[in-house]
Parts: sequence; structure tokens; C-alpha cells
Amino acid sequence: MSEKIKYQLEIEVKSSTKVLYTMISTPSGLSEWFANDVNIKDDVFTFIWDRSSEDAKLLSKRKGEAIKFQWMEDFEEDEKTYFEIAIKVDELTNDVAIVITDFAEEDEIEEAQLLWKNQINDLKKVIGS
Repeated sequence: MSEKIKYQLEIEVKSSTKVLYTMISTPSGLSEWFANDVNIKDDVFTFIWDRSSEDAKLLSKRKGEAIKFQWMEDFEEDEKTYFEIAIKVDELTNDVAIVITDFAEEDEIEEAQLLWKNQINDLKKVIGS
């Protein structure tokens, strides 16, 4: 297996940070845009899509700012990967953006970024941004 490469995406979102944080950090918020359903048990989030599900361990949560997960498969294999969804506010303009940090294999980065862009577009629709 080739090594995964870290990448970042920043997408402007017209929303309050409070609303955004709820959408990225709670099972009910995440189930509105990230997955069809989300369950949590002991810091493990189960993301459920049409015919599949993936477990992710909650690594950290900064109230009002960011949430960081690691897919359980990577956690069990002691990979140094994670995905983080952070909220960034521009100090001068007060513009709000979502910053995604994730890892993918080199030949899959473009596809992974497109998937995140589609997910964030779904988030924008849900919050009316």
C-alpha cells in the first residue's frame, strides 16, 4: 500500500460559527450532510451511507472550532492519518470558511477533494448558505 499524502481544502461558507460547529460535531448535524445516518458510542462515530458504514474514532474536538477523526481501519493499522473539519474566521472580513484536512493516496487526491467539495456543497444547501 502506498503512503497517504496530507492535503487541505478551504471553502467559504456563509453561516455563523455556532451553526457550523453543530453541523460538524454532532451526529444529527453530520447526518444532514455528511452521511445518511450517524451514531456515536464511546467516541466512535458510525457513519452510515446507503449500503455501507464506516467507523471513525473521535481524536479531538475544539469547541466552536474543529473536530478530528480517524477511520478505525487506519487507527487499527496505526496509520498516522486523520480527517479534520475546522472552522476558520477571517479576522479582517469575518468571512467564515470550512477547512478540511485529510489524507489520500497520491493518485486519489483529486477524487477525494471533489468528494469533499460535494459534501460541503450539501452542507451549504442544508444551512441555506
